Amino acid sequence: MHSKLVTPGTLWIASDIHLSDAHPETRRAFISFLHKASSQADALFLCGDIFDAWIGDDLATEDPAEWLAEIVQALRHTASHIPLWIGRGNRDFLIGKALATHIGAQLLPDTVVLETDAGEVLLTHGDQYCTDDVSYQRFRRLVRCPAIQALFMLLSLDARRGIANWARKRSMASNAVKSRTIMDVNPDAIAQAFQQSGVRVMVHGHTHRPAVHAMAVDGHQCQRYVLPDWEPLAKPARGGWLVIDRNGLQMVSLADAIT
Repeated sequence: MHSKLVTPGTLWIASDIHLSDAHPETRRAFISFLHKASSQADALFLCGDIFDAWIGDDLATEDPAEWLAEIVQALRHTASHIPLWIGRGNRDFLIGKALATHIGAQLLPDTVVLETDAGEVLLTHGDQYCTDDVSYQRFRRLVRCPAIQALFMLLSLDARRGIANWARKRSMASNAVKSRTIMDVNPDAIAQAFQQSGVRVMVHGHTHRPAVHAMAVDGHQCQRYVLPDWEPLAKPARGGWLVIDRNGLQMVSLADAIT
């Protein structure tokens, strides 16, 4: 049984922003996006991989780096104007209640059904549906184990950074030899999610392959909206968000928004 949230009004949903010290242009675009959301949306949902890496909430709550302090301030400003919900992705699965409380946001469950003005929408990061990538799913189960996370958080920040950097390099090397099909969602896993939730619309990120997919599940027409990753310097700029209101669902391109 999925958690449900009653979410009327205009909702904005984004994913895979991958904020880091190395990409100031992404941070600038994201802060501008937050200001727009504060004045134009009734609620904002960030459903995973907000950050390119996250090794614990103490990164933000205890003497954060300058770039991160700026992001935290912008998130806090947004949360003071509209409800802000933050989810965990494959890069920032260690986001916890401490960060949410620090910025005035609420944590999203891994999957949640939003009861919107456009109908019910299943929202998630999406990595759990990439079931063909067996090694990743094994890793996902390991790092999301509460006992493993508790042990990791006992380490110093420097030790955690070292482990995270090692894991990231290993992941990049592994992904370089994997097929695009393996790293995409599995159709059967998607169909099962539709069946279990009983909804007809799904929204997720993770795959960096923005699109709107249609499929039939048990005789019902279903739609799957895939959110884009953010890369403002790409030509054209990659990124954007989904708007849900009484008129339906509409993708907004970052390239259009910044021109």
